[in-house]
Amino acid sequence: MKRVLIIEDDPVISEVQRDYLEAGGFRTEVAGSGDIGLELALAGGYDLIILDLMLPKTDGFEICRQVRQATNIPILIVSAKKEEVDKIRGLGLGADDYIMKPFSLGELVARVKAHMARYERLVGSGERKPDEIRIRGIRIDKLSRRVYVNEKEVPFTSKEYDLLVFLIANPNRVFSKDDLFHKIWGLDSLGDIATVTVHISKLREKIEADPSRPQYIETIWGVGYRFNV
Repeated sequence: MKRVLIIEDDPVISEVQRDYLEAGGFRTEVAGSGDIGLELALAGGYDLIILDLMLPKTDGFEICRQVRQATNIPILIVSAKKEEVDKIRGLGLGADDYIMKPFSLGELVARVKAHMARYERLVGSGERKPDEIRIRGIRIDKLSRRVYVNEKEVPFTSKEYDLLVFLIANPNRVFSKDDLFHKIWGLDSLGDIATVTVHISKLREKIEADPSRPQYIETIWGVGYRFNV
């Protein structure tokens, strides 16, 4: 049975969330403050976290930041904060979804199931070669630096390969153009940051079935890009 951690300081909301999730077949645990929620989340053993932002002790943004550094399990922010800047910040810290209160509990359960299914497609059964990455139709042989899309080898330049592997290694985390430029081209690199946009476009042409409607590399407007699983 999949385990969900609910970090929510309003007992009425958390109890209703817990009841719906348990009726949907999940085991749940509730933390009523940010510090306890962060401790439980970092201890591991959960398949998904539902996270409020306005919490006592430690706020949801800090919890999201620390949890995302430790694990790639799905994080769903559920918050009364409706400002666009808060949504952008939460997604930028690595949250997989942002649901504003009030919300449909049926929709919450559906989103929990959808994000768990997507994460399982990423990690698979765990029976994979240590030097091989597989996600949906993409297979990467890290020893030979070869990329296969639907088992057909696709040629990549060195930087295209490095960028793809970096994004896949950090699924569902949003990176700005500046972040990607420094990670792939180096802090001391001289060049135009627009090269990131060009390389993202080239990656989409090579791995997406329809580059105009990307399913892998998602643009988070006003923030950057993330590899969507």
